[in-house]
Amino acid sequence: MPFSRRDFLQHAGGLLGAGILAGTRLAHAAPMAMPMRRKAAMLAAPDVPLVNPVSLAHFVDPLPIPSLAQPAGTHTHPGYPGRTLPYYRMEMRAFEARLHRDLPPTPLWGYAGSFPGPTIRAAKDAPLLVEWVNALPSSHFLPIDHGVHGAERDKPDVRAVAHVHGAKTAADSDGFPEAWFAPGQSALYAYPNAQDASTLWYHDHALGITRLNIYAGLAGAWIIDDAHEQSLGLPAGDADIPLLLCDRFVAQDGQLYYPVSDDPAAPWVMQCNGNLTLCNGRIFPYHEVEPKAYRFRLINAANSSYFDLSLSNGRALVQIGSDQGLLPAPAERARITLYPAERAEVLLDFSGMDGQTLILRNQEQDILQWRVRDRGGKNVASFALPAKLRDVPRLDPKHAVRERLLTLEETDDADGNAMQMLLDGKHWHDPVAETPRVGDTEIWSFINLSGDTHPIHLHLVRFQVLDRRPFDLFAWATRRKLVYTDPAEPPPAHEAGWKDTVRCDPGLVTRIIARFDGEPGRYVWHCHMLEHEDNDMMRPFDLLPAPKPRA
Repeated sequence: MPFSRRDFLQHAGGLLGAGILAGTRLAHAAPMAMPMRRKAAMLAAPDVPLVNPVSLAHFVDPLPIPSLAQPAGTHTHPGYPGRTLPYYRMEMRAFEARLHRDLPPTPLWGYAGSFPGPTIRAAKDAPLLVEWVNALPSSHFLPIDHGVHGAERDKPDVRAVAHVHGAKTAADSDGFPEAWFAPGQSALYAYPNAQDASTLWYHDHALGITRLNIYAGLAGAWIIDDAHEQSLGLPAGDADIPLLLCDRFVAQDGQLYYPVSDDPAAPWVMQCNGNLTLCNGRIFPYHEVEPKAYRFRLINAANSSYFDLSLSNGRALVQIGSDQGLLPAPAERARITLYPAERAEVLLDFSGMDGQTLILRNQEQDILQWRVRDRGGKNVASFALPAKLRDVPRLDPKHAVRERLLTLEETDDADGNAMQMLLDGKHWHDPVAETPRVGDTEIWSFINLSGDTHPIHLHLVRFQVLDRRPFDLFAWATRRKLVYTDPAEPPPAHEAGWKDTVRCDPGLVTRIIARFDGEPGRYVWHCHMLEHEDNDMMRPFDLLPAPKPRA
């Protein structure tokens, strides 16, 4: 299990005393593009009473199943001349919903006025269009820190731009954080869906307020199907269910509470871990199932929290897929750990469990109860899961044209208070440094100098995890020399497939390898802890055209 920021800082105490990891920037980092703002060490005490999870009855609300989005018609797009494509219209609207039977309605924002938003489902290589419409109010109901880059007072408080996480799209449809639009405006995006079957998800990506917009409810599932996956006979239809997991602070009056620091001039906080866990927008829901096999698509849509998932009866969870689709083979796991934005597809076989219940737990706390209908034991045959799911050819590091050493940093003040989070010592508006060319294979080595685990996400491309390896912090900080202290650890079976988000633990170098296929343009890479992403742990990268062949 990754160790915590506290554990890491204690382990690195000698370096802290030397002022290497706290109180100063590392010597190699670029000059700061903007003044640093001191952040308070303590969160401000909530000014509203929060719901006590112990006081809520468990399993009294049915699990909501997000509706399946339907096209509103067809439309043309300049990227597909001479063709008309299915056209979806997705309005972002304010609404109210009960998160639990015993709580008042909660004000939320959602795509199509729901949280999660409707599931968009498409076949591989079947392009479609989505018009994302900002029909939100002009005022935000969560606290904006106008000192965070991209959230200055000269910008509208309410801004939005949609990103389909894990989708291979052109840059002008990727949801670039600065491509936001205000209430009353919209953007038409094209999605080729030219990728393997996988569980993706869509969410807001507006610069400086992503953490607030997703917290308000702007998220939903996006599923791609393909012929190979369908040939495996995996559970389908009502037995194929997305489970969007997140946590929220909920007040007794039903209002969402978003934490702030005790400095009113700088309310940003470095993480948000709520008091209640929601599954498809409900607290402690139940779901009635048949005594047969089901496929559940787990999506971590939390701002900062990771989930440590297990079953109440001690059975192993059978994972068949990760971020970018099927694994090479099923992986049995006693516990599944998901960091923000990671996904895991699991199979649960309820055959022979007539009349029984089973609970999905997060660190021993209940999330969801399954109630197996009693069919008199007529269905006792377990689902025959294929031993092989998919070919996942490994990318060869020998074919990489370059390796990039990229640091993950937290800039703290002398008291250890986080002020800003940086990638490779650079701010969002610093010149672009990562410029792969179309067709290039590159290794990106994330050197985690901070005390936190960071889930790093690259837009556009899928990648494979190569290894993780501890290194000498002092050698890097004083000489910028990468000295490994132990052998590299290859990825476990559940990380042997294609990924788009990778867990980077403190004190380790995490290496990934990717082939940069796609349309040239500007994309981004960032930490998917949303508080980190908003301040300032996100960087653009430019995908350049492939070099022209010599005559």
